Amino acid sequence: MTNTTEAEPLVHPHKLDDDALATLFTSGRTANSFADVAVSKDELRAVWDLAKWAPTAANFQPMRTLFVQSAEGRMRLVEHMNEGNKAKTLAAPAVAVLAYDRGFHKHLPVTTPHLTALPGFFAENEGPRLDAARNNGWLQAGYFVLAVRAEGLAAGPMGGFDSAAIDNEFFPGGDWGSFLVVNIGHPTEDSYRDRLPRLQHENVLRWA
Repeated sequence: MTNTTEAEPLVHPHKLDDDALATLFTSGRTANSFADVAVSKDELRAVWDLAKWAPTAANFQPMRTLFVQSAEGRMRLVEHMNEGNKAKTLAAPAVAVLAYDRGFHKHLPVTTPHLTALPGFFAENEGPRLDAARNNGWLQAGYFVLAVRAEGLAAGPMGGFDSAAIDNEFFPGGDWGSFLVVNIGHPTEDSYRDRLPRLQHENVLRWA
């Protein structure tokens, strides 16, 4: 006689309610302005402490974050933003420069200890290493924006900047490569523009 165990489906005990879903998704929008209220280092650390749990391929975790708060740092950053992004970056209480780490493989003995051949493989194969860093960095960036919202803050992600110039300014000679700048602050009623349309099921879904 064979004993079999029929597994019960796992019901997540913390399914988000409608208010939480609205904060993260259905009412969440890109912020273009913020309240004149400082964002503390503790608040920014809390954002990262949520975002760090994002899934990545084999737990690579290649995204790195530079938080810019000082007036001097802000001026250095704004110099390399596109013209349309300069004023709102200057006005934001905090700014995060998201980067991918070209040398993320050096940390794999900690993050991915069970795959012992990976550090050597990536050290010898730059193409796959950079692909993994960029692709997983973007994956983490999406969670970073959600983490900002989850902490009661507003996020204004932007791609309009000179990445090479920012890297030279803040990460000279290093492995970090900037790919997204996110303005962060406390929202007001005027922070958001009207939501633009989303595509319908018939435009984006297929079934097999």
